Amino acid sequence: MAQPGKTFWQRHPGFDVYSLFWLILFLILAFLGRLYLPLFIPASIVLVYLLFRLFSKNQEKRQIENARFLALFRSVFRWFRRRRVLQTSKEYYYFKCPTCGQSMRVPRGLGKVEITCRSCSSRFETKS
Repeated sequence: MAQPGKTFWQRHPGFDVYSLFWLILFLILAFLGRLYLPLFIPASIVLVYLLFRLFSKNQEKRQIENARFLALFRSVFRWFRRRRVLQTSKEYYYFKCPTCGQSMRVPRGLGKVEITCRSCSSRFETKS
């Protein structure tokens, strides 16, 4: 039953980042389905799920799904950004502590140095 005083889009959560992901996946599969016909089946399944999400009235559940997707999305991009930063610096040598995995840096060109980790206080040698 329709809630009084609310429009259609106020009763439905609408379009969010997670829906955008499913729309892009659908468009990719639909485009590839033109080249390889069996890909239309997963494309149609993705489209049905996208429409289900867009017209669902359970706003809390859709918001939780979107929040989980955003958390995963951020962690994946944070990992890629960290990898890029660790590999591109010309002034510092980046490495991780062998005991706890804490990221650290040492100026390049010092040769062999002994380092104490700030997190776990373990000592080890590395080359810069």
